[in-house]
Amino acid sequence: MPAPPPPSAPPAVETDAQLIEASLRRPERFGALFDRHHEAIHRYVHLRLGETAADDLAAETFLRAFRGRAHYNLSRPDARAWLYGIASNLVAGHRRAEARRYRALARSAEVTDVDDHDERVVQRMSALVMRPHLAAGLAALSPGDRSVLLLVACAQLTYEEVAEALGVPRGTVGSRLNRARLKLRTFIDIEELQ
Repeated sequence: MPAPPPPSAPPAVETDAQLIEASLRRPERFGALFDRHHEAIHRYVHLRLGETAADDLAAETFLRAFRGRAHYNLSRPDARAWLYGIASNLVAGHRRAEARRYRALARSAEVTDVDDHDERVVQRMSALVMRPHLAAGLAALSPGDRSVLLLVACAQLTYEEVAEALGVPRGTVGSRLNRARLKLRTFIDIEELQ
């Protein structure tokens, strides 16, 4: 009886930098980078500007990335910060709409009918109290502070990645995040929950 074949090693996963480099010779390889990161970029832009803008700006993010791929720093294996930076720059062009959206969310505290008391309490706390106050707080933040906060909280980027994405020093990320958190605390008064 022949010996079983040796277990094969799992295929090596290409880094983002490798995909970008390969796409310089074979443009279709950029599609793998799109597949890898589109959902996260779309989610980030959706949070910032809403569904309609998210579709357009997520697509524009990857179009700009594709066009600028020859300038990507291939020593950085992960392109997330680069992509979030492009998306953040596109969002910056829509800041007024973003602030209007957060102000509208702050005004809308719609609660649906729920029979279960526990669900009603949870829904009431989030919809009536936290969401409008959070939205008002986000609308009141400066665009730079809001970008840093949302990149850390929603995209879960590190300070270094946020600094790279926005083209600012790491210390600036820390000070903007601290300032944003302090300002949000003034809008979210925990005593209102009691």
